Amino acid sequence: MIDLSVRDGIARLVLNRPDKLNALTAEMCDMLAARCREIERGTARVVILSGAGKAFCAGGDIEAWAGETPEAFGDHWVRDGHAAFDALARLTVPVIAQLDGHALGGGLELAACADLRIAEQHIKIGQPETGLGIIPGWSGTQRAVRRFGAQVVRRMALFGEVFDAEEARRLGLVDHVIATGAAHVLAEDLAARVLSRGPQATKLTKMLINAADREDPERIAEALAGRIAAGTDELREGLSAFREKRKPDFS
Repeated sequence: MIDLSVRDGIARLVLNRPDKLNALTAEMCDMLAARCREIERGTARVVILSGAGKAFCAGGDIEAWAGETPEAFGDHWVRDGHAAFDALARLTVPVIAQLDGHALGGGLELAACADLRIAEQHIKIGQPETGLGIIPGWSGTQRAVRRFGAQVVRRMALFGEVFDAEEARRLGLVDHVIATGAAHVLAEDLAARVLSRGPQATKLTKMLINAADREDPERIAEALAGRIAAGTDELREGLSAFREKRKPDFS
């Protein structure tokens, strides 16, 4: 239900449940987290995220969560969804969201995990959750506020406003608006731009931007420090001493 293919440095991550407008289930959230691990450990240098069929993502599948107990809803549906979305937002390679269909509720929260969003001109964007008596629970009040600003999130989440593509661009919800059917072309062009840049510099820069955006700054700081430490003579001496059962000489 979430397909992954990698070719020539570009990972294509596709929500593939078109009969349900790519509405997310718990299984799909788990699969998303697993796909992100595959991307992080693989050769991709940029990710294009899209949805099959008419929608990008209609959010969480109502039938999948409506019967949950409050405890299960909070402890599993919300937390597991957060883990999956966090994995996407915290990838060390740039992510492009190709919105060739509506992005509503959890779909918008998923798109918010990307570094750049392309919207086809016919799409709608919004946060309808409170109209169903539930909250925007996959960082729709946290990451969405950091990335889009509190006021635009208030308009969607509290007052139920739904924006078309041009208004979404004006408000900063998307970066580019393009003709219907053409989002994939621009996504490929932007992915090629990423591939033309220094891969390590791009990766390190994204990590620093994420840290500034409060996207897992503690782990990023340790990862960057770990890179430095792993490249030093001290580590080589320490490992040699361990293997040779002697005291290390760090002089």
